[in-house]
Amino acid sequence: MSFPNEHLGMPVKIDALDHENRAFFGYCAKHDLHLQQCNDCNLLRYPATTACPFCASPDATWTPVEGKGTVYSYGEVHHAIQGAFRQHVPYLLLLVELDTQKGLPGAYDGLRMTANLVSSDGQMATPEMIRQVGIGSRLRIVYKDIDEHVSIPLFTLDEQAKQPEKPWRYAIE
Repeated sequence: MSFPNEHLGMPVKIDALDHENRAFFGYCAKHDLHLQQCNDCNLLRYPATTACPFCASPDATWTPVEGKGTVYSYGEVHHAIQGAFRQHVPYLLLLVELDTQKGLPGAYDGLRMTANLVSSDGQMATPEMIRQVGIGSRLRIVYKDIDEHVSIPLFTLDEQAKQPEKPWRYAIE
């Protein structure tokens, strides 16, 4: 069984045989971030996979994770390739390093997620909000409900966190 739906005019479909992503987005539908934790090496992983990328073990347990982190990198899109996104330009594609498992398995490694920048209610960020965000900005996860089975994890500014005085941004203006 699959759950076809859409987000920002783009189809969202998770096939019945995609057990890992069905589980991940199922937790997100409950507004709860869970990631797979390897039962052998104990490292968390994202995205969901059938085996650990660190030790190749197929055994994992879904573990709750706090959805807070720091912008590790980003891309600012001004020319949308997909027609459905044209009305949302500019928008940010974020690479967020979660606070959980920072520096593991090595000093330059970390648990990182990709997502768009949105307002606290899950709407695509305004140009004013986009200008506030850069590398080092503190974010928290929010969810955009697609249906009762799927919510998409996105990130917004963490209003309760200390923000950098001037986050690093690519010089585009």
